[in-house]
Amino acid sequence: MLTHRDPNNSEKLDTHQKALAINLDAKRYGTFAEIGAGQEVVRWFFRVGGAAGTIAKSISAYDMAVSDAIYGQTQRYVARQRLESMLNYEHDLNLKRLRDARGDTTSFFAFADTVSARNFKGTNECHGWMGVKFQAHPRDQDSEIIIHVRMLDSENALQQEALGIVGVNLLYGAFFMHHDPDRLVESLLDNLTTQRIEIDMIEFSGIEFRHVDNRVMSLKLVQLGLSGAAMFGPKGQVLQPSEVLYKHPVLVERGSFRPVCNPNIDMLKSAREEFAKTLSEGEEIVELAEITMRNLIVGGQIDYRDFLARADVLAAAGKTVLISDYFEYYRLASYLRKHTSRPVAITLGAASLLALFEEKYYADLDGGILESFGRLFKNNLKLYVYPYLDPQTDKLSTVDNLEVAPDLSKLYGHLVDRGCILPLHNYDPASLKVFSRDVLELIKSGDPSWEQMVPPEIAEIIKRRGFFGCKKSAEAPAAPPERRYDN
Repeated sequence: MLTHRDPNNSEKLDTHQKALAINLDAKRYGTFAEIGAGQEVVRWFFRVGGAAGTIAKSISAYDMAVSDAIYGQTQRYVARQRLESMLNYEHDLNLKRLRDARGDTTSFFAFADTVSARNFKGTNECHGWMGVKFQAHPRDQDSEIIIHVRMLDSENALQQEALGIVGVNLLYGAFFMHHDPDRLVESLLDNLTTQRIEIDMIEFSGIEFRHVDNRVMSLKLVQLGLSGAAMFGPKGQVLQPSEVLYKHPVLVERGSFRPVCNPNIDMLKSAREEFAKTLSEGEEIVELAEITMRNLIVGGQIDYRDFLARADVLAAAGKTVLISDYFEYYRLASYLRKHTSRPVAITLGAASLLALFEEKYYADLDGGILESFGRLFKNNLKLYVYPYLDPQTDKLSTVDNLEVAPDLSKLYGHLVDRGCILPLHNYDPASLKVFSRDVLELIKSGDPSWEQMVPPEIAEIIKRRGFFGCKKSAEAPAAPPERRYDN
C-alpha cells in the first residue's frame, strides 16, 4: 500500500501518488463539484484507481440554469460566493445522506471549483476559485480552505491540466497536512511552477485552523513566490485583489508603517483629497497601505510578530493592506492596472521621489530609467508628493525645488509639466516634523512623547499590546496566546 508523504520529509510525491494516497485512505469520502474547465480534479482520482472508496458523487452543473437550481441564484458564477454555496450544499448533503450510516468511521468532505479557463478567442480572464470543506476526523467539526488561482498557460488544455494538479495538491494538503498549514501552503504548487499557476488568495477557517492567522498565510503566498501580492482588510480578513479593485480608482501609499505615524495618515488624506478632484463625483476610491517584502525582511528573515504588529496598527487605522514583491514602482503600477480600468495614483514623500530618480535601480532594464518611467506613467498614473522637512537644516523639499541629478533634471521637469508628478499643498505642517524611526526609538526608550506623534487609536493599541518594544500598560488585559512562527 502506498503511504503518503511525511510532512517532515522533503521528498515530494507526484500527483498520481497523492491522488492514490487519498483513494487508499479508507476514512475519506466525499463529493467533487466542478464548474468550468471540465472535471480536471476528480479525473485524477478516477484515473489512479480505488476511486469507489473516495468518491460519493461527481457533478458538473455547467449550465447556469442548472447551477442556479442546485446552488441558488447568483450574479457571478466564477466567484467566491458561488464556490461557498457549492461547498456548503454538497457537504451538508453528504452529511444528511451518509452520516447516520457511516459517520463513525468516515471523514466527509466536499471539494468544489468554479473556473474560467481560456476561451476560444483568448479574450477572457483566466482564473478560478477552489476550495475544500472537510472533517479532519470522523464526527469532527468542519474545517475549510479556499484559494483563488490564476492560470498563466496560453492553452486551454494546459490550464486544465494545471488546475487538476493544484486541486489534488489542495486535497492532499487538507487531509494530510492540516496540522502544519505552513507546509500545506508550500505544497500547493508541487509538480507545477509559478509560470503556470498563481495563487493570490488563501483562507483557512474551521476547527483545525482556529489558531491560524490568515494574514500570515497571505504573506507566505508572496514570500514563497506563489503570488506577487496579497491583500487583507482592516478586520484581518483576506481579500481577493481583483474583486476589491475592480472598476475602482486606486490610491496607494507605500511605507514600512513601523509604526503608523501622523505623516502616514496625513499623506494619504491629502492625496485622497487631490485625487478625488480628478474623478467623477461619487466614485469610491480604494485606499491601500502597501508594504513590500524588502520592508519586511531583516537579515534574510521575516519577523512574523513584527509583521503582525504592523498589520494590527494598520487595522486600527482602518486601512486595507497590500503585501507585494514589487519593489520597483513601475511593477506595482502594472499590477494595479491589471485589476482596474479606473485611474491609479501613488502617494509618496519627496525623499522617496528623489530615490525614484536613482538610475541604479533600473540596471536590469534595457531602456534604464526611461523605460521604467514609461511603464510607470502609462495610462496616466499620478504621483502625489508629500513635502520632506530636513531635520538638520529645516529645508523643505517639494516637487518645485527637488534636486535630482543634473542629467535627469529635464526628464524630471518634463514629468512635472505633464502633470505626472504633483505636489501636495494641503498638508499638516506639524506632521512634517515626525519621523517613524524617531517614534520607534522613543517607544523603545519609554519616552511618552511619541504618543503625540501617532493617531490616538494607534497609541492605544501599541501600549495595550506592547508592540515595537513598548512596555505594556499596567491595566492592559492579558494577551491571548500567540501562535509561534519560528521557521
